Amino acid sequence: MNTDKILAESIAKDYAPKDNSKIVALKKLDNRAKLPATIFTYSCGIVSALVFGVGMCLAMQVIGNGVPGMVLGIIVGVIGLIGCGVNYPIYKRLLEKGKSKYAYEIVELAREIAEQ
Repeated sequence: MNTDKILAESIAKDYAPKDNSKIVALKKLDNRAKLPATIFTYSCGIVSALVFGVGMCLAMQVIGNGVPGMVLGIIVGVIGLIGCGVNYPIYKRLLEKGKSKYAYEIVELAREIAEQ
């Protein structure tokens, strides 16, 4: 088996002009259905983790000092923890909504591809 030939062909495929085949359209539809849920999940997860981290810093008195800072830190940390906890259920719900929105088009295109 000539691995150099296989590698050269795979690299050449990346630079070859791409046709608008039905497979490409199917992948685009699939990405369009999943992208909003993914973007929301990453954004919410990052923000929630940062809020949780600020709460931890306040609670451990890395920033701020005294009992009021610690209480505020616990409250902020719990808010961040709740945000992290609800992230996955919201993601699942958004993903189901996106899939149901594009389900008919994806199934029809997949049938056309399968029949060829």
